[in-house]
Amino acid sequence: MNSQTIHLKAVSLRRMEAEEAARFPFSIPAIHSLERIEFASPVTFLVGENGSGKSTLLEAIAAAAGATTAGSESAEDDPTLSAARSLARHLRLSWQRRSRKGFFLRAEDFFGYVKRLAQIRAGLEHDLKELEAEYEGRSELALNLARTPFLRELHELEHRYGGDLDSFSHGESFLQFFQARFVPDGLYLLDEPEAPLSPARQLAFLSMLKQMVEQKTQFIIATHSPIIMAFPGATILSFDAPPIHPVTYGELEHVTITRAFLNSPERFLKHL
Repeated sequence: MNSQTIHLKAVSLRRMEAEEAARFPFSIPAIHSLERIEFASPVTFLVGENGSGKSTLLEAIAAAAGATTAGSESAEDDPTLSAARSLARHLRLSWQRRSRKGFFLRAEDFFGYVKRLAQIRAGLEHDLKELEAEYEGRSELALNLARTPFLRELHELEHRYGGDLDSFSHGESFLQFFQARFVPDGLYLLDEPEAPLSPARQLAFLSMLKQMVEQKTQFIIATHSPIIMAFPGATILSFDAPPIHPVTYGELEHVTITRAFLNSPERFLKHL
């Protein structure tokens, strides 16, 4: 489509001393062999087994691009991304048209963010009850004036995130969370977004991707989900057999194993 946009067009790894190249995360085979990868379509999937380096590279791209995380922190400051930042310092990002819009999101960040929001709400409600007890017997006007800041903060939380913050652990709330923060014309870096999503919700996520790509948005997504990987026109980069290289959907092990299992689960289960 004419409206499709690629912001980040390539990532390359600068040369380094042999001693540094032997340390983690540079020692990961896919990272060690990295020279340059290009993003040829608005949606790129990074696929491979756990430990293959796909999440590490995605985190490093987020740090190098100065992306914010789901908790509105910078990936440059997140303490869990220290290894990724060491890699980021050796990455060269080539931009078609740089955008400061978008964010970096890991499934665990989402759940942690929801937990923090729930704790904020619980703290406000606790403080409000203590305030009401403290003002017992005083005028209604004095109580209302004292309550106003707490009620305003609770209202803002409910207006922005919904009345039941705990429901954010469900797939539907994850989609609502993502949609609420989506801004067109941005770069979105997502690590295993399928984690909170049922198969039906993954299909809904694909529909969201289609709508967002039509609004000049680029996605780079690390995933294990054969459903999400099926997005039409996406580039799929495999980390399993270095160097990182493009593969077709049909040749992915995730796809072939899932298809074989669904066609004949008894063949697999009889060996358990």
